[in-house]
Amino acid sequence: MTVAELAAYLDAGVLCGAGTALGRVVQGAYAGDLLSWVMGRARAGMVWVTIMSNMNVAAVALLADVSCVVLSEDVAPDEALLARAVREELVLLSTPLSTYDVCWRIREGLADAVVL
Repeated sequence: MTVAELAAYLDAGVLCGAGTALGRVVQGAYAGDLLSWVMGRARAGMVWVTIMSNMNVAAVALLADVSCVVLSEDVAPDEALLARAVREELVLLSTPLSTYDVCWRIREGLADAVVL
């Protein structure tokens, strides 16, 4: 499943990100709001689900090399986060779904995407 497919699957809004970033393959998910935990546990290609909305989100997402960030619970990014995400070509998605529901749907979507 690509980031673009994930956005459609979640019915999430794409706040920023285009081109090759939307074609990146999703390789799991991590949910959390404590940045030091995310830095230590999120892996390259994962989706990061969070309610954090400040510029530090972009720094951690880039450090962890996640495929995209999903802002759950209708959280809107602050201007600094949105500007940095645009500049760094980081995909930000937004959804009214709870963090739990986003993770559940990602799990279902990734299971359906596995071809044996």
